[in-house]
Amino acid sequence: MNNRILVTGGTGYIGSHTVVELINQGYEPLIIDNLDNSNISVLDGIEKITGQRPSFQELDLLDEAGLNSFFRLNEGIKAVIHFAAHKAVGESVQNPLKYYRNNISGLINLLSEMQKNNINHLVFSSSCTVYGQPELLPVTEISPIMPAMSPYGNTKQIGEEVIRDFCNSSSLRSVALRYFNPVGAHHSAEIGELPIGVPNNLVPFITQSAAGKIGPLKIFGKDYNTPDGTCIRDYIHVADVADAHIFAMHRMLNGKQSSKFEVFNIGTGKGTSVLEAVLMFEEVSGIKLHYSFVDRRSGDVEKVYADTQLANKELGWKAQRDLREMLRSAWLWQQNLIAGENA
Repeated sequence: MNNRILVTGGTGYIGSHTVVELINQGYEPLIIDNLDNSNISVLDGIEKITGQRPSFQELDLLDEAGLNSFFRLNEGIKAVIHFAAHKAVGESVQNPLKYYRNNISGLINLLSEMQKNNINHLVFSSSCTVYGQPELLPVTEISPIMPAMSPYGNTKQIGEEVIRDFCNSSSLRSVALRYFNPVGAHHSAEIGELPIGVPNNLVPFITQSAAGKIGPLKIFGKDYNTPDGTCIRDYIHVADVADAHIFAMHRMLNGKQSSKFEVFNIGTGKGTSVLEAVLMFEEVSGIKLHYSFVDRRSGDVEKVYADTQLANKELGWKAQRDLREMLRSAWLWQQNLIAGENA
């Protein structure tokens, strides 16, 4: 009972990898997820890796009565790691109300229940999108927060503000992790990124295209002010991101925070262009990709990568895996999916 950690969105991409690490470190994760952009089969993968099947309840954070009942029936929760949110930049531009309703109202409902149940530790899944298009690179945690380039990015800015204000008025303590571009999969190839429908993120689009599941890869924009004209991102292995959540949780639980609300960049500190990632995948997989350049996508930032010194020093966390390993693990995961379909 003393090791219970609630993970919202725990069957999602980053959530599932974090659940694995929680189990590996002796915690009892409780997952709630509405399965809007994930699959219940993820629990099978977690069980294969850890030998344990985590507690799971299908629940939407907008369901206030259901959320209240969940907390009433599950006592002894030590901390909450909050992933549950819509996350596609392009979709948020097309359907902003969906994003504001889900990402902001869901967070408020969660915080209300945490307060009622005297749960005072929250790790928040934030994003580098809070920086908008930075004027200087790499971005640090004290870089100016520019206007968000998308409603999704704005929900992360607002989410941080809501949590900061609530920390100031309550006993809540929180760490927001602004991660950059998580990619890759667990080394076992039992869990990985599994988007519903057409992928919005680069790497699953690459792997599904390479596997013949979807058509040629479309690269959005070749006229950006970058060396090869394509957007630059800080790609980071999802397993490194999962580790960062454990480090952040321990920092709070051990009373090491310097303030009640802290933010940390979670990235590698290295910028890689979309085209460089595509060419690296071809090298790792031995597969020649078919790709074409199309118009820029609304909401996309031109270039962004992290200064990670604060996370390295204060959290004691540092990214361990390089781009080659990220892409290799993503391709192994895709191949495992195909093998399962053909079994």
